[in-house]
Amino acid sequence: MRNTTISIDGQDVPGVIAIPESGTGPGVIVIQEWWGLVPHIVDLVQRFAAAGYVALAVDHYRGVETTEPDEAQKLMMGLNIDQVAADLAAAATDLLSRPEVAGSKIGVVGFCMGGGLALLAPTVSDDIDCAVAFYPAMPWPHYAPDWSRYTGKAAVVNKAESDEASNGPAIAEYTAAIAEAGGDVAVFDYPGSVHAFFNDARPEVFQPENSEAAWQVTLEFLNARLG
Repeated sequence: MRNTTISIDGQDVPGVIAIPESGTGPGVIVIQEWWGLVPHIVDLVQRFAAAGYVALAVDHYRGVETTEPDEAQKLMMGLNIDQVAADLAAAATDLLSRPEVAGSKIGVVGFCMGGGLALLAPTVSDDIDCAVAFYPAMPWPHYAPDWSRYTGKAAVVNKAESDEASNGPAIAEYTAAIAEAGGDVAVFDYPGSVHAFFNDARPEVFQPENSEAAWQVTLEFLNARLG
């Protein structure tokens, strides 16, 4: 794993990238939770590389991170969705320009806030083929993806049971819109799952069995879509 920069709207934006031991692999963008580009996300970039992917995470907060929920919520709600869309499109272009990246399409995986942004990703770039959203949060008033751009693309949602009351209706609405647009979409439920069950840096919510099951779903999906 190493630090990198991505040129976005004339600025060099920080990020991290990891290359698999084989030296090449399909490209995957990893999108942060509301905490920022914290060590847990960096670890996930490395984990995807260990699974055979060239993995890249862009710092959507531009160097800011936090461990305080109130501050994290402010950071998330302060995101400019158009800027994030530009970040994701530029990240896909950056990955495809690298000789280590095999194939012509990119996948995206995101967690919590990043899950909502992962669902957005295939609508902002023709280079992004598919998305995996872990317990997606989509709280922004101006979150209005052009779902019609999912034609021929695909998405998976790894849903947390505890989110059903808050995010369940939005997940149902958005996945229905993806399907209506001609996208291939699937929602996976994990019995007894809680929000952030995949985050092994937070023992109060981490659920190893659900985490491993969702990891296998994710890899099987990405392998099928990206080879």
